[in-house]
Amino acid sequence: MRELDLSGLDPDAVPNHVGLILDGNGRWANQRGLHRTEGHRAGEESLFDCIRGAIDMGVGWLTAFTFSTENWSRDPEEVAFLMWFNEDLLVRRRDVLHEWNVRIFFAGDLADERVPERNRIRMRESEELTKDNTGMSMVFAFNYGSRWELTEATRKIARRVASGDLDPEEITEFTIAENLAVPEMPDLDLLIRSSGEHRLSNFLLWQAAYAEFAFPGILWPDFDKQRLLEAILEYQRRDRRFGGAVDRSDAEDDR
Repeated sequence: MRELDLSGLDPDAVPNHVGLILDGNGRWANQRGLHRTEGHRAGEESLFDCIRGAIDMGVGWLTAFTFSTENWSRDPEEVAFLMWFNEDLLVRRRDVLHEWNVRIFFAGDLADERVPERNRIRMRESEELTKDNTGMSMVFAFNYGSRWELTEATRKIARRVASGDLDPEEITEFTIAENLAVPEMPDLDLLIRSSGEHRLSNFLLWQAAYAEFAFPGILWPDFDKQRLLEAILEYQRRDRRFGGAVDRSDAEDDR
């Protein structure tokens, strides 16, 4: 892994939470006459290069969209590969993440009977192994979809109301947030989707309410920590107002 030049990075303005939509693995493989699964293998290298880079840049949380609730509609052979691949990835990589002081989380419908039990076992083992780590938090969004997440949060809240444990008038946005898949997860600051597509695809809809977006026009296996740095430097050049007014004295271009 090549070293990053962090001289232009403002360490006090690094996004606390970065989301990654790892798009384009299959197209990358197709362009090279390879099986789509080879694109996923190449995408793994890009992801772990980015994890290392995010740690070096001081990112607090990194969430990667590794398998969506909609991905079940793909070719059964590819789905079977992705189930095996995600299990194999954890076996091979969790010790590295543990060595890097990364805490691992999983967000998604892991109770879904289509998710093999062996995958759930590896996920529980990985979370247990890294639970006391104090470095960056790494969330793997697996069998994840925001509509599923918000539906589940609503069900949890409804059960509390039905039991008399919660007054409906006391429900706030914080009530919803604490019932999401990973309650500890902060709001998203920067969302990056590779491959040139410009969609959220049901990813972190609640957490992305005020996120900045970056859409590099390259396929995921061509993305790396240098590209991540470039996206964060662009993020630092933006003015995040969270719905506030523009300071007209500094906005000469708006006159």
